[in-house]
Amino acid sequence: MQRRDFIGFCAASAAGAGVPALAADAQPRYYGRVRLVYEDGAPLRAKTVPAHRNLIFHYPYASTPCFLLNLGRPAKDSALLKTAADQAYDWRGGVGAQRSIVAYSAICAHKLSYPTRDISFISYRAEKSARNKFANVIHCCSEHSQYDPAAGARVLAGPAPQPLAAILLEHDAASDELTAAGTLGGEMFNDFFAKYEFRLALDNGGAARRAVQGSAVVAELEHYCKQLVKC
Repeated sequence: MQRRDFIGFCAASAAGAGVPALAADAQPRYYGRVRLVYEDGAPLRAKTVPAHRNLIFHYPYASTPCFLLNLGRPAKDSALLKTAADQAYDWRGGVGAQRSIVAYSAICAHKLSYPTRDISFISYRAEKSARNKFANVIHCCSEHSQYDPAAGARVLAGPAPQPLAAILLEHDAASDELTAAGTLGGEMFNDFFAKYEFRLALDNGGAARRAVQGSAVVAELEHYCKQLVKC
């Protein structure tokens, strides 16, 4: 019996027995398909994504930032991740010729820290540091939550209650182009909009919730932010 079938069977049995049902699996959320492009509008090719560099784009909304990372090694499937609401899901790994390219929401799952034009407390770290005992992690300096981008952004350390939401990427082998198509895992968008409503409105001309359409520009995080905090 497949895991999802088993969960469904257990949930049905529990309901019939008058006991609480298991939480349903987290399902992918599909938004508009958006091509990743350079600032000049040319399509981003997977083979040109530099390894171990912080790249940022916005999806599925104009104000919601995401990391695009080339981990320099295959990122394999990671099963049985869970959201803070105890919903299970399977992450299908990286894309590209080497399956090394991944994307995640850049909104920390703990206190919603995110990269702004002025400063970013969250970024990918290839090297260990005094406060970062793991290499190749996404580290949020706000409360030192650390996520493993090679395993669905599962939490390695710190107070974050769930993995970062994964951005579903599609890779066209013929053109080598990358497209964002949706999310998987625990989205934080509603809480994010509520917490930063005023700032997001100012930064986005009142269109913080505008859906990204057509294409999304990918930039170096170091160029996007004035200051990148490292801890």
